[in-house]
Amino acid sequence: MIRLEHQSNPATWETLERRCHAHYSIFTLWTVRRRHPVRDQVAEFVVLEAPTWVNIVPITAEGHVVLVEQYRHGIDTFTLEIPGGMVAPGEDPRSAAERECREETGYASEEPAQLLGINYPNPAFLTNTCYSYLWRGCRRIAEPRWDRHEELAVRLVPLEELPELVRRGQIRHSLVLLALFWFLCPELMSASQE
Repeated sequence: MIRLEHQSNPATWETLERRCHAHYSIFTLWTVRRRHPVRDQVAEFVVLEAPTWVNIVPITAEGHVVLVEQYRHGIDTFTLEIPGGMVAPGEDPRSAAERECREETGYASEEPAQLLGINYPNPAFLTNTCYSYLWRGCRRIAEPRWDRHEELAVRLVPLEELPELVRRGQIRHSLVLLALFWFLCPELMSASQE
């Protein structure tokens, strides 16, 4: 049970103005002027409007996790991750996650992927959600089909070695860590959120 520590009822800020500053392929940059209804305080906030994201934990019939290693421009180094990406307009998250897995790794399953959970990647300034899935029974069905600027190394890791990769800090992507947390702690799966 959640205990109330401080008597407070946070208020929803009123939006006064939204200004678009830039539109890019992966997000739109806005500033939003808002007023607090109780304190009558006005402030400007930066908001990145982004599409829905997905990631997926692919497990082979032999008990391996299919990971990808790729260069990330934001941190100027390589990361070890699960497949993932953006949901296309009109696409449902499960289909997007399965598509990303096929495109990035060439792996797929005849079973539908199961929802592990839904999260807000960074609600302080991002507008989107991220859906995490588990896909059991995956096998290599084709060559990967990367996007124009992608170049990935597909890595198969025995399932029992996954926790050690996390402990050693070899997997540091926060959205990947959350998906793996839900996978490794199934009692915390939030499939009811779908």
